[in-house]
Amino acid sequence: MARLARTEGLTDVQEEILRAVRDFVDGEIIPSAQELEHADEYPQAIVDGMKDMGIFGLTIPEEYGGLGESLLTYALCVEQLSRGWMSVSGIVNTHFIVAYMLIQHGTDEQKRHYLPRMATGEVRGAFSMSEPGCGSDVAAITSKAVPDASSGDWVLDGQKMWLTNGGTSTLVAVLVRTDAAAAPDEASVYRKMSTFLLDKPAGFGEVRPGLTVPGKIEKMGYKGVDTTELVMDGLQVPSSALLGGEPGRGFYQMMDGVEVGRVNVAARGCGVAQRAFELAIAYAQQRRSFGKPIAEHQAVQFRLADMATKVEAAHQMMVMAARTKDSGDRNDLEAGMAKYLASEYCRDVVEDAFRIHGGYGYSKEYEIERLYREAPMLLIGEGTADIQRMIIGRRLLEEYRLKG
Repeated sequence: MARLARTEGLTDVQEEILRAVRDFVDGEIIPSAQELEHADEYPQAIVDGMKDMGIFGLTIPEEYGGLGESLLTYALCVEQLSRGWMSVSGIVNTHFIVAYMLIQHGTDEQKRHYLPRMATGEVRGAFSMSEPGCGSDVAAITSKAVPDASSGDWVLDGQKMWLTNGGTSTLVAVLVRTDAAAAPDEASVYRKMSTFLLDKPAGFGEVRPGLTVPGKIEKMGYKGVDTTELVMDGLQVPSSALLGGEPGRGFYQMMDGVEVGRVNVAARGCGVAQRAFELAIAYAQQRRSFGKPIAEHQAVQFRLADMATKVEAAHQMMVMAARTKDSGDRNDLEAGMAKYLASEYCRDVVEDAFRIHGGYGYSKEYEIERLYREAPMLLIGEGTADIQRMIIGRRLLEEYRLKG
């Protein structure tokens, strides 16, 4: 294994899992990523391979058919998958978040119903908070669910935005307002939100009465994986679809999921940065200018030194955030720091690799061109960089509040 981005203290089982994922990435993902990405083609063969490896059930408890592994194990696997092709990590990330929300907040019946099939990849998860008129401002959502007194069901209306796996998923966790179910004196808008679990078939168009998944949103990068809208128009769902069985808890359930999702985004940034560094240091030893490999020029060595330092720092921050969550401690500060640092450093490392490649970095024949289009998504996914800085700043003021 390369010297950079090592993780100390892993168990033999964790090492074995990571070795298998790394071999899968090197043998199956990297050789096909360029062709699939340029064609914007869903990597079905890769997904089937991940199913066979048990990746979709990596963190699901053994009692439900999963491997019962930690957030750290999952994050390290995501790091490797992103090193191969970031879109592949996106296919499992939303699935992982929905499974985590079910494990932490679902009723016993919901866990028994969904988790065994999620562990095998038969049921694939997606989740949605954003809407066309709001992203990070979750309090501004307008989608709503209203109880139907005659049937005991709920009726959902509204439009959601930026669903990763919106078309290929078969289970969507969606955050909506449930004002009518809130206590009359409830002032907090966050207590008027609930998460619903929507079953649907994979596909596009009106996938079930009242639920439409328009076609894929065309993106600059992050191709292969489908990103969609979700339109609910009189969508009727049973009361059993309410995550946890009680309204008013959805915002906190979603934030819990996003917290681990931020560790995931940090891991993606680490993986993309690692790949950019690998490409740059290899190219620098092959490309010659002024009679010698460009790696022998001090200016290029300085870039490589900066890149390697950022790869290492981001990896260690991501590992710390995952281990903090695994320990049971609050980790919103660490997760915010890890996501912020890893995404910013990923952008820097990719740009330096792009510069080292010179004109060839602008060619679609070279892998760095794809990474250059993928890295910006990490700056906005799971909360923008500025949102992370707000979270970090507020938590620091809590920790270091003056006494008296």
